[in-house]
Parts: sequence; structure tokens; C-alpha cells
Amino acid sequence: MDSTGVSGAGDSPANLSIGRAGGDRQEAETDPPPTRRMVRLPLRSWGYLCDLLFHPKDSRMSRYTLSATFLAALVLGAGTASAQTWRSDDAPAAALQQFGVAVALVGDQALIGEPSTATAPGGVVHVYRRTPTGWRAGTPLTVEGLAQGAFFGSSLAADGNTALVGMRNVPDSARGGVRVFTRNAAGAWADAGALGGVPAARSGFGASVALSGDWAFVGAPTTQPGGAVHVFRRSGGNWTAAGTLPVSDIAAGDRFGVGISVDGDRVAVSAPGRDVQKGMIYIFRRNASGEWTQEGAVAGRRTTANTQLGTSVLLVGDQLWAGGPNANGFIGMVVGFRRNAEGAWTETTTLTPPESSTNRFGAALAMVGSELWIGAPFANEREGRIYRATFDAKGVLSGMTKQGADSLTAGSGFGGGLSVSGTRVAVAMPTDAGNQGTVAFLERSPQGAWTSRGMVYPTTAEMTAMTGAETMCSAEGKAGEFGCSNTSMLSFLPISAIGGRRGTALNDNWGWTDAQTGREYAIVGRTDGTSFVDVSNPARPRYLGDLPKTDGSPSASWRDMKVYKDHVYIVADNSAAHGMQVFDLTRLRTIRTPQTFVPDAHYDRIGSAHNIVMNEETGFAYAVGTSSGGETCGGGLHMIDVREPKQPKFAGCFSDPKTGNAGTGYSHDAQCVVYRGPDATYRGKEICVGSNETAISVADVTDKSNPIAVSRASYPDVAYAHQGWFSDDHRYFYLNDEGDESSGRGEAAKGTRTMVWDLADLDDPILAKEYVGTTKAIDHNLYVKGNRMYQANYTSGLRILDISDPGNPREVGYLDTYPADDNTAFNGAWSTYPYFRSGTILVTGIGEGLFLVKDRTQAVP
Repeated sequence: MDSTGVSGAGDSPANLSIGRAGGDRQEAETDPPPTRRMVRLPLRSWGYLCDLLFHPKDSRMSRYTLSATFLAALVLGAGTASAQTWRSDDAPAAALQQFGVAVALVGDQALIGEPSTATAPGGVVHVYRRTPTGWRAGTPLTVEGLAQGAFFGSSLAADGNTALVGMRNVPDSARGGVRVFTRNAAGAWADAGALGGVPAARSGFGASVALSGDWAFVGAPTTQPGGAVHVFRRSGGNWTAAGTLPVSDIAAGDRFGVGISVDGDRVAVSAPGRDVQKGMIYIFRRNASGEWTQEGAVAGRRTTANTQLGTSVLLVGDQLWAGGPNANGFIGMVVGFRRNAEGAWTETTTLTPPESSTNRFGAALAMVGSELWIGAPFANEREGRIYRATFDAKGVLSGMTKQGADSLTAGSGFGGGLSVSGTRVAVAMPTDAGNQGTVAFLERSPQGAWTSRGMVYPTTAEMTAMTGAETMCSAEGKAGEFGCSNTSMLSFLPISAIGGRRGTALNDNWGWTDAQTGREYAIVGRTDGTSFVDVSNPARPRYLGDLPKTDGSPSASWRDMKVYKDHVYIVADNSAAHGMQVFDLTRLRTIRTPQTFVPDAHYDRIGSAHNIVMNEETGFAYAVGTSSGGETCGGGLHMIDVREPKQPKFAGCFSDPKTGNAGTGYSHDAQCVVYRGPDATYRGKEICVGSNETAISVADVTDKSNPIAVSRASYPDVAYAHQGWFSDDHRYFYLNDEGDESSGRGEAAKGTRTMVWDLADLDDPILAKEYVGTTKAIDHNLYVKGNRMYQANYTSGLRILDISDPGNPREVGYLDTYPADDNTAFNGAWSTYPYFRSGTILVTGIGEGLFLVKDRTQAVP
């Protein structure tokens, strides 16, 4: 790739060209770290998630503190890294897994933290060295024996030949920790041991680190009552504790120590939780005897509750900058302070971006020459931007240039972290590629122009495709590497074979049979779009093309689709103004080579939606779990008339406010049918059964202008009523609960629990049975066809249940699409589609790919 300087392309007035070879490959001049298999890691404990949500890690940058920041993916809708399904407004922050969550440039080397990976579950720090041909990977920094959840590499600081690496140590009572590494003359780093011994439990020791010569500072922002910063001094190669910074007037929740910036004999420390999270910054000075005393404390005049000023902090001489990326509804702000001749610190300026949209301006700060660089990772639909502010001789703002990079996509988070070393800048994008993360390098030429010097990121290895012939289940219970019983593997396509790029994961799927040709097609949801695969020859499936997500919408962990009259209707959750895409599937008939498609129509009466429900008999679609714009219907049924397939029309709303966690009737999923069950009162009516988080909700929606709540019913140990399906005779309804296995509630503590509802009387649903499966995996989606129930149960894959006796299911076959384990984690199988006449069954694996399976528990066509 040829590097280019600042040009007028993209954002005005400047946009840097940082190519990425089509957006899914590392730049050729960069050697990647060792490959590893793609594995989706589970969400952490709620305690940890809450820490991410409300205690976002800081971004700090000075001449000596070369650590870059963590971009907290706040509840505004950053996608998560797991398959767990949440309401959009309840979505937790992305877990600390991103490459680039912390970056430290030191000389010709870059240290890049990746706090949780498949091959190093305790975390790793990648080391890159600048060579004449680009940045090349070296030996990473690791600590032997770290358990998953240690999050080694979540903070970094480097100065000269010393580096500090912080960790969160979630499995160890959130006590945290810091390791010291030293570099020899050849540039190799060695572990020099722990700094500070064993920290106190729940102190968050190491959440931030700073280093200047022989002084080290370690933030412990969750130390009671309001946080602490530990000071260490080096003498003769040994580090000894020198107490804590003597802060005055700290209260519970202040989180003193989130941000640290040191310059010479001064240190600035932020407490973004101070004063209902307005935030405050404390300045300390070292006297001639080496003691630290508090010199001042400052807060912005224009800050309001939840600004969290000090999320990033930067001290340069007599100037202090503090970022408040939550200010003004997450638009963000940066406040500047200056020390006057009397030694008092006073506010001098407030900087805000010109846009009035969510921006997170101030998430990262760095002084680059005479310019203040400000990271805004949510700018431009979360592609991210950097603002370069310049000042005149009196310190008055004289200009601000907005700078992006080519080939960024929604969710890249460019500017989430910054690190500077001379004429080099590392720009972190920890949410790029589905939270896998990327780091871009910029360098300034002798003429002063900034040019790209490549991007780096770890590579991931995929499972090998299985095509050409059916793989039978062996006597040892294996089809290739996949456990099985009474099934066979028709074929398997990894994500890259069906349009996926780096960071792409799969989610839902559905199928379409062309009535004119008899050909069968898989419709596969990805985080960044929808793939179409011809599966008419299931041993040799053929990828036909990609329908990208709606322009401007971020990648989404949740995408759902249903078919009516040769058209597919596609929605996405947590995806801003994605709306509903409409695509004419007959366009696939003539495809010979993979294409990139555009939708035939777009329905914008909704923004995000968790699912789309289709009643093919009546020609009505029902968007459920709607949010972020349009008519949300309380998250219940948003009814859409699709009888003219390319002209969808809003038809009404229904929700039962006595269900759902928020009391609005939020429906996570539903099935709508023309009822032909035993209850004569409703026979012939259009009935919807919603899986509504806290209960099932039965509704008569025959009259769209006057839908009626028929009944609702909950059940013992409810955690999250997720999705369900009628038996063919509409007598029984089978329901899965997505939260009970992981929380060990009731019967779900023994294994995967499926509720069997007897709906002989729709006015009075009766829980007839709690079926407990053969593994403890979390159940996700299930569908019924005849006397079989097909369950996609995350880590245990496809499970096939005989429901010939409808009230007493029993497992008769399976294909384990996630061979790593059967734990209660949100990895593995997302959904299944069993309705092809050929008997081919589709299963989507979140981080694996598309499986085509044959059920051999009964007569095979």
C-alpha cells in the first residue's frame, strides 16, 4: 500500500489515507503475530460489566506517560462481543477483549495490550518494532499462569527501557496487579516481577499506570472510600513503595486514580466520579526531599452531572487538559487549565466538537508537537475521528482540524486511544472489526505532513471448510472434529467463505425454497450484513453474495430475517437507524459469481429491532424488540403489512405492559399463526405468542386496529423468557429461557431447560413440563417440524428432540458445532432452520460458520 499524506478526501478539512487491503487483511509490510483459532469469549460477570459501564478507564498521554486508553463501549449502543441477547437499552459494555485497549510507544517499539484472547486467556501485550519495511511483530509479553479474566495488558506505560503492564484480575476479587518489564540492549523485554506485592481485594490496582524515570504511579480507583494512587520509587534496579498521593476530601464513588499524567515533578490525577460524576482533577508536586504534596484541585465550570471530566487527562508543563467524553449527552468536551505565576491552577478554555451528535470527544488526549490531539471514537457514526487543535501564542484556540482515515467503518472507534513518541503516533481503534481491535501508525515527514505507516492487528485462524462429500457420524461419535449422534455433516463453510471479514461473526439464519426452480437457499445473518448461499447441493454449497447492513448503521451482534412471497425481510438490533431491509430473493436465480447487493426496499418506521416475525399465511410481519427511532410499540409487536412485498406499511402496535423487564410489554421474540389448535374460541384467529423476558404473552391480533391481550403466564425460576415455537397442532408451545442455565436457577442447574406449555385453553396457559437436557449449555433458538424439535444450544450445538409424546421430549440426536466445551457460555450455535424439503438443516455458529446437517433419527429423504 502506498502511504499518502493529509488530503481533502473524506472529512473536511483533512483525512488520512490508512488502507487496509480491502478492510479485512493486514497491511503486507507487517508481520502478524502467531495465528490462533477464532473463539468468542463469554461475557464477564455483571460486577465487571458494571465496572466497565460506570468506571471507564482513562486515556492519558504526556511525554512520560505513554499509555493509551480504553474506549468504554457505553450503553449508547456499542456492540457486544458475545452472543448474549439483551435489549438495546440494556446492552452491557463490550468486554475488555480488544487489541489496542492500551498502547505505549517507546522509541522504535510499540506495546499493544490485548487483555483477553483465545490463546492467552489471561491477556497478552504484543510487541512491534519499526523497521525500514514497516512494523513487525516480535515476542509478546506474557505472564505464566494467569487465569482467564486477569486482563493483563488493560493498561500500559513505558519510559526508556522500563514498561509497566496493568491487569484487572477479575477472578481474584478485582484486586488487580502490575508487572514490571525491562528491555535489554537488543530490544528484548523480560519480566522483572510484580510491582507492589499483593494488592487489596476490589482495589482495582493497576487500572491506570504512569511512569517517569525512577517514579511509578499506579491507580487503584475502586479502593475504599474513593480511590487511591500508589507511588513507587526505583533505586539500584529495585522498586520500593513510597506511599500514596496525599489527596484531600475524597468520597465514595469518586474513582480517584482513573487517569494519571506525569510531567517532571508534577502529577495530575483524575476523579471522574466526583460530584455526581461531574469530575475533578487533582495536581500534586514533588518537593526537594522527594515528598509529594497536593498543589491544587480543579473542575470545569460548564460540567454537568455525568460529564466524567478526567476520563482522560494530560499534563504538559503548566498546562492541564481533561477530557469529559460523556458531556452533553455523550457529545463530549475537553477543558483546559493553566498554572499562573502565583502557582494557582485556573480554567482557560473549553473545547467542544462542531457536531451536535454522539461523539465521545475527549476520550483520548495527546500533545503532538504544538498540537493537542483529541480522540472522538464515536464521531461519524462511530467510525471515529481525531481533532487537532492549535493555539496562538496567548494560548487561545486558533483552529481545529478534523481528521479521519480511509476505509473506516461504523464501529471502528478511530481515536479511542493515542500514544506519541517523537514524530510517531499510534492511534488505537479497540472496537474495530467487531471489538477485535486495530492499531494504526502515523508518522510526520520532514515537511510536516502526517502519513500512514500501516495498521496492525492479530490474525485469527478459522476451522477448515468441509465440502465435497457428506461426513457420516463415526462409531466414535465424530463427524470430523465435531461430536455427533444420529446426524451427519453435509458440509461446513467458515465465515470467510460466505462473505465474512475480520471481526465478522454470524447470528441468525433462515431458508428459502424457490418454488419455480426447487432450489434451496440459506439466508445467513452476519454482524455486518446478510449472506446468501445456494445449498441445493448440500455437499457443495455455493456462496452467492452479500447484502451489507444499512448504510451508516453499526455492525450488530443481532440480525434476524424472515421470508414472505420470495422476499426476505431483515432487521438488526442495537444498530441505530438500520430499519427493515427488503430483498427480492428471485434475484439469486441468475447469480454465477458472488455479488454485493442493494435492498429492493427499506422500511424506516423502525430503527433497530431485535427480531422480525412473519405470518406467511396472512402476509403480516411483526418487528419485536424495537428501539432507537420510529414507532417502538413499547418493544412489543410493531405490525407491518407486507402483502405487497416491496411496499411494507405500518399496521399497528400491540404490547402487554404486564410483561417485560421494563413493564412495557417488550417482546424478545414471538410466533404468529392462524390458530388451529384445540381452543374453539380462537380457532381461525391470528394468534401471537410472545417470549417477553418475564413471561409468555398470548395475543389475538386478527384486528390490527384492536389487538387483544388474551393471557400471560410466567413460570418458576424465570430468568429470561427468550424464544419459543408451537407444535404443529398448536396444542403445545415450547419455550427456552436464555438466562437460567448460566445463573443455575431451578431445574436449569441440572441441564438445558425447555418449558413445555399446554395451550389447550389459550386463556389459561399451563406449564406441563420442564424438560432438562443432556448438557448444561444455554439454549438459544428452537424450531419444531413434525415430531422433532431442533434446538440450537450455544456450546452444545444442534440438539434433536423427539416430541412424538409432546409433553415429554427426549433427545435422540445431536451435532456439537462447538467442540471446545459444553459450558454455560455464549459461544457456538446461534440458530437452526429445519424446514427444507430435502431434509438439509442449517446451523449458524457464531465464530465458526455455516453448518449443513442431516437428521438421521428417522427416515431420510
